[in-house]
Amino acid sequence: MDCRSAAFALTQIATLQELHNEDRLAVRAMHTAARVVAAHGQTDLVQALSGDLLLGEGVAPVALDVLRDLALSNGSALLERLQEATPEGLLEMLRVPGLGPSRIRAIHDGLHVDSLQELERAARDGRLAALPKFGEKTAEKIFKGIADLRATGAYVLWPHGRAEAERIADAIRAHPDVIELAIAGSIRRRMEIVRDVDLVCAVRGIPSVVAATFAQLRGVREVLGGGGRTLSLRLDDGVRVDVSCVRPEQFALALWRATGSNAHVKQVTEHAATLGLVLAGDELRDRDGALVPVADEAALYARLGLAYVVPEQREAMGEVEAAAHGAFPALIRETDLVGALHCHSHYSDGGASIHDMATAARARGLQYLGISDHSQSNTYAGGVSRDAILRQHDEIDALNAQYAANGVAFRVLKGIEADILPCGRVDYPAAVLDRFDFVIGSVHSRYGMNERQMTDRVLKALDDPHVTILGHPTGRLLLTREPYAINLDAIIEKAGAVGVAMELNADPNRLDIDWRACRVAQEKGALVSIGPDAHSPQGLDHLELGIAHARKGWLTPANVLNTRSADAVLAFARARRAPRAAAPAPHHVIPGSA
Repeated sequence: MDCRSAAFALTQIATLQELHNEDRLAVRAMHTAARVVAAHGQTDLVQALSGDLLLGEGVAPVALDVLRDLALSNGSALLERLQEATPEGLLEMLRVPGLGPSRIRAIHDGLHVDSLQELERAARDGRLAALPKFGEKTAEKIFKGIADLRATGAYVLWPHGRAEAERIADAIRAHPDVIELAIAGSIRRRMEIVRDVDLVCAVRGIPSVVAATFAQLRGVREVLGGGGRTLSLRLDDGVRVDVSCVRPEQFALALWRATGSNAHVKQVTEHAATLGLVLAGDELRDRDGALVPVADEAALYARLGLAYVVPEQREAMGEVEAAAHGAFPALIRETDLVGALHCHSHYSDGGASIHDMATAARARGLQYLGISDHSQSNTYAGGVSRDAILRQHDEIDALNAQYAANGVAFRVLKGIEADILPCGRVDYPAAVLDRFDFVIGSVHSRYGMNERQMTDRVLKALDDPHVTILGHPTGRLLLTREPYAINLDAIIEKAGAVGVAMELNADPNRLDIDWRACRVAQEKGALVSIGPDAHSPQGLDHLELGIAHARKGWLTPANVLNTRSADAVLAFARARRAPRAAAPAPHHVIPGSA
């Protein structure tokens, strides 16, 4: 690592410290050290430290500790702790020009806003302006900052993009000449991050004339391109919208083409040519040039001798070949999920009780809920002590007894999200881990390990028979943190061999594993667990996006652990422990507890 990179890490630490309202002197020390270190440019950090280049230049001891950590491990334990203790949505808000950590803290504390999407909503509806020391001008400045972020072509998370698309679509549907409208593009394909909003409209009259009138819609800042039936607009909030207007009989093909991906469209077009059919513009013609009517997308694929390809699969990843052979699996649907296995409560960093989380799961039609709070080593997330485990398990037992007495077919399972420590050991001794129905093993520290070190670390953890699920396997946070270096193929192969499920963490900030890795898991025989990583009842709604991501990765119900009953999940977890199964520990005794 060079000094420039180290300076960036120090600046990140200072920003997050300020966000968490830590001591001002500590924040200032990090900023000062960052300026000093940055002055050494591409000088190797180890060389700078060993040559005493940074001593006597105003670098505080606490900053020197961070620099030594960076030099030794290529990462910072302090930075990782701060990142993990920060809601992912606040990290995304730091990308907004002109919005600093102190204001983000005030917004979060005053309005409980923890996402860019909710921040924009608060700026629109007046809540932001009503905050003490904010006012209309500050709210407008923040709204403009979000618009400027979008205007640079910056990506946003899929839920934010979808919400924007629906808002714009509702406005355009009100146009008297619009007969039918659909959202297309990367939003319809359920990509993890999106940039533009693509809309397709079936209209009355001449499409190009109707398209031109959209330039007069309220909220349009500028027209980026037009003159035909497709208009590109920039809205006041920075969103770019491409609207295609077509005659009603062209709508199905126009929607298919605008949905993409470009590579999928190209492959289908080439396939059509082998049949003597021509896909040009928004029309399908036979070898004699005659127009072939297309009622909808399903009719298009059928006319081409292909099985229907759902929008989320249209990525040129083998789906056209599979459709030609009718070899598509029956993809998982939301109704196939019967339980959620990655949920936090107020025992660690969740915002609700176990009872409230269970009530929310029941309301969503689930049959069981797996409580998996953070383990003891994860102090920044309120990791659960051994004594707290006893209290939690007693509470779960009482709740399950209440369900049984009232004839309620629902269960709460006892789980834990146990840290995979840098040495590869899973947090807690075996006698403690024995008490849980299932264990999610997750990396929450030392992200700076090189690929071999991180891979060995996780492979070692997979040897622990208590581990049921490998949580968010690459550690990525979309738009804010890159995945750590790891040989994911080797991890998936090992997981399939030893019977550990790979998590598809459905939190929209993570979506980890990636949908492409879902294909690998399927090939390697590793089950996938779709976990909402819910820290509140509302967090259970993440399962919807998890299902879409799983479908994008070609997963069927048979590939997903939590399509199975609670008894089947417990059997899956016990199967790994069977060779070392022993009599259970006494109910109220945990070895080593105080």
